[in-house]
Amino acid sequence: MTRRDDIGDAGIRCIARGGSRALTHRAVDAEASLPPGSTSYYARSRRELLRLVTGRISAQLDADLDALVLPAEGDPAVVAATFLDTIAERHAAQVARYLLLVELRDDDELRSTLTAADAVRQRLDAVGAALLRTVGVSDPEQRAPELVALVDALLLQRIADAAPLDVRSVLAAYLCGITDAHSR
Repeated sequence: MTRRDDIGDAGIRCIARGGSRALTHRAVDAEASLPPGSTSYYARSRRELLRLVTGRISAQLDADLDALVLPAEGDPAVVAATFLDTIAERHAAQVARYLLLVELRDDDELRSTLTAADAVRQRLDAVGAALLRTVGVSDPEQRAPELVALVDALLLQRIADAAPLDVRSVLAAYLCGITDAHSR
């Protein structure tokens, strides 16, 4: 890991613990156990620090996708739920991501790294399409964004601890529903 990665990770933890206003150069220095002023060397402004943090969140998701192995056979709902479990392990990154999605809703440039505009989203959609192909959905590339959005919504429920959900059942019902809709 690089110093920039360490700073990005520290920024993620600051946001996850105290909200986006907790992201300051001084707080990141302290969180990363760096000498005062170190973060300012890598990110002169708060905007640059936000860019570094959002980029780090995207890079972590990209790494999770690199580690994902899609089995040739198996229950796609289980695969999707397992991937959700993997992403949820980065609890602080997901909390920071959701907080920043709201905080940066009027800043297209910074927000784009956290949305479908980011290149990592294309990889997520490709994974979703591969899963949908295994259940015989006739238009997997068109339906993949729906599956990705569903997984994201389920992830939010888990991260926020909003409601007890059986993620596998929800995913299985969705997959069964779109498979049935295409077989008619």
